[in-house]
Amino acid sequence: MTGYPAFTTGQIIRLGIRGRCPRCGHGKLFHGYLKVADRCSVCDLDFSGHDTGDGPVVPLMLLIGGIIVGLALWLELRIEPPLWLHAVIWLPAVTLSTLATLPLLKGVNIALQHRYRSTEEETPLGGT
Repeated sequence: MTGYPAFTTGQIIRLGIRGRCPRCGHGKLFHGYLKVADRCSVCDLDFSGHDTGDGPVVPLMLLIGGIIVGLALWLELRIEPPLWLHAVIWLPAVTLSTLATLPLLKGVNIALQHRYRSTEEETPLGGT
């Protein structure tokens, strides 16, 4: 299958963030919130070989954890709120930020897997 655009790595990353097929750029990468589609509805690319596992979760935990802990420490040193206020502020902050960014990182992970062939697909390197 030829005739697909040759995306740069930056374009591939943007397609992953938007949840689009890394080969054609049009089909949806996800079927639902985090469930990867079986195939692209436009170019019929098989997504079954793309397994992200814990790949997007680890950097996400480190990033969000670092930001939240830093902000919580700053708040504690600044105004010394009671512990219940920390729970009211930071538990929803962690939950919402994780739910908002996990699909983005999972999409990037799958798009980069396609770009650099970490799956057992027969298409040539680079997705063309």
